[in-house]
Amino acid sequence: MAIGLGLALILNLITVFLPRWLTVPIKKLLNLLETVPDLMFAFLLQLFIVFIFKKSGIELMLFTAYGEETVYLAPMITLAVIPIISFFRILLLITEEEFLKPHIEFAQSKGLSKWKIFRSHVMKNVSPSFFHHGKIIIWGMLSSLFIIETIFNTRGITYFVTDDFRPIVIAVSLILIFTPFFVIYQGVYLWVNDGSGEDLTKYKKDRNHFREWRIWLWAATLRKLWWQHMHNPKFAAGFSMIFIMIVYSFIFPLFKEKPINFINYMKNDEGRIISAPPHPPSKEMILGSDFFGYSIMDQMIVGAKYTLLFALIVAFLRVVGGFYLGVVYHFHLKEYRKNWLDRMVDSIHFLPLSLIAYLLLRPVLWGSPAQGFQNSIFERLIFEAILLTILVLPLTTVLIGNELKLIGKKDFVLSAKLLGGSNKHLLWTHLFPHLAPRLFIIFGHQFIQTLLILVHLGLFHLFLGGTIITGGDMPDPPKTGTFEWSGLISSARYSLMTGKYWVVLAPLAAFMIAIIAMQLIVQGVKEIQQKKVGVLVNNTPIKHKRKRVKKKEYHPVMDDFKLTNHQTYKG
Repeated sequence: MAIGLGLALILNLITVFLPRWLTVPIKKLLNLLETVPDLMFAFLLQLFIVFIFKKSGIELMLFTAYGEETVYLAPMITLAVIPIISFFRILLLITEEEFLKPHIEFAQSKGLSKWKIFRSHVMKNVSPSFFHHGKIIIWGMLSSLFIIETIFNTRGITYFVTDDFRPIVIAVSLILIFTPFFVIYQGVYLWVNDGSGEDLTKYKKDRNHFREWRIWLWAATLRKLWWQHMHNPKFAAGFSMIFIMIVYSFIFPLFKEKPINFINYMKNDEGRIISAPPHPPSKEMILGSDFFGYSIMDQMIVGAKYTLLFALIVAFLRVVGGFYLGVVYHFHLKEYRKNWLDRMVDSIHFLPLSLIAYLLLRPVLWGSPAQGFQNSIFERLIFEAILLTILVLPLTTVLIGNELKLIGKKDFVLSAKLLGGSNKHLLWTHLFPHLAPRLFIIFGHQFIQTLLILVHLGLFHLFLGGTIITGGDMPDPPKTGTFEWSGLISSARYSLMTGKYWVVLAPLAAFMIAIIAMQLIVQGVKEIQQKKVGVLVNNTPIKHKRKRVKKKEYHPVMDDFKLTNHQTYKG
C-alpha cells in the first residue's frame, strides 16, 4: 500500500501540471484499468517474467512459490498496482475539484504560482477527503490479498484461513488483519477530530401526516427522468449495452435446440482428429471451447442473464436496504449513537470481503460427490444474494445516512424544519430529490463490486448457484451449472500458463465490457446532475474553439427602468 500511495502522489503531482489535452486520455486510461480484475494483473506479471526468461534466459524474479521456496517481490508489485490506480484516480479527481473552488481563484488573483497553490492550499484541503477514500481502497486491497496469495502460491495469512476451517484459526487470522489498519485509522481520526464536529442542532418531531404520492405523478416523474437520462449519450450507451446482453441471453436458447454447442474431438474431411478440447477459435466455435469441449461463446451468452441480473439485484438490495436503514439512521438516532455506529461500521473496511464471502458460501455452494446439494438452485441463489447484501449493508447504510445528514444541513431543509415540516415531508420533498442521483452512483459502484467478488469466488471454484463436483477415481474438475461467467474464470491460471489464452480472455473481456457499461451509466448520471447544479460539462473536442459572446453593455437607467416596470407588471 505504501508503494502504491507514494507512486500515486508523484503521478498526481506530475499530471496536475500537464496540459488538458494530456490529462484527458490519462483519466480515460485510469477508467479502463479499473475494469481489469486484479487476478489479471498477477497473471500478466507471471507471463511477462516467463516471456523474458524464454527470450533472454534472465529470470527477473520468482513468480510462484514451490516447495520451500518463498516469493515476495512479485506479489508486492501486483498488490501495489491496485492502490496506484485507485489512489491516483481519486487524487486526480478531488484535486481538479479543489482547483475549481473560489478560494483557489482568489489565490491565483494574488499572483501565487500554481506550485505554491498546490502545495499550500490544494494538498491541505484534499487530505481529509483522500484519507476517507483510502478506507475503500484498503478494503479492496485486502480482498485482493486473498486472491494474490493463491495465484503466487504464497503461504500467507489467508492461506491458513482457507486451509483450516476451525473457528479459532479464522478468528485469530481476521483479528491480525483487522487490528493494524483499525488502530491507524482510529488514531488519525481521534487526532484530527477533537469532538467539535457534533451536530448540536435539535429539532422537534412533527407528526403531521404527509399526503401520499399519486401513481400517475410517480409515473410522469419517472418518464421525464428516463427521457432526460437517455438523451445523455454515455448513459444511453451504457444502459443499451447491459440491456441488450440480458435480453439476448434470454432469447438465445429459444432459437437453438442445443443452446451450448459441444464438440469432443474435431475431425477433418478424412476423419482424422485435428483438435481436442480446449479447441482454439474456428468457424465451428468462434471463441473456441473450454477444457470440456463446450463453446465459450454459447456459455457467455447463456450465462449473461445469471451474471448481470444477479449483480443488478444484489446492488439494488444494497442500495434500497441502505436507503431505508439510512433514513432510520438520520432521523431516529441521536448524535452520539451515530458516532458510535460510524466507528463500528468503519471497522468493516479492514476485513477482506472476498475471504469472508468464501468462508460463508463454501458450505452451501460446494456440492459433495456423494450427497450433492442440500438446497435447490433457487435457494442457493437467494442465500448468496442475501449474504453478499448483508456483508455490505452496514457500509451503504452509514454512507447514505451521512449523505442525508449533509443535505439536511442545507438552508432550504433547515427552513422547512422551522416551518414545521414532518420527517416524511422533509424526506420525500426535499432530501430524496437531491439524494436520488447519489443513490444511482452508489448503485453503479455496488454493481461493479459484485462482479469483482464473483470473479474472486470463481477463482476458488465457488460458482454462482453452486459448484458441480463429480465422484469416481478420476473426477472432472469443478464446473458451474448456470454457465455464469465466473465459472470460465476458474481455469484462468492453467489456460494462460499453457498458452490456451482464448479460454479466459473472452470471459474477462465480458466482465470488462459490463463494468465499462456501468461506468458510462454512472458518468452520465454525474453529468446530468452537474448540469442541474450549474456545473458546465465540456463534451466538445479540444480543437474546436468556443465562439465569444459579446457582452451587452449595462445601462444604469434604462435597464433598471425595464426591471422596475417588469416587476410592477407582474404584480
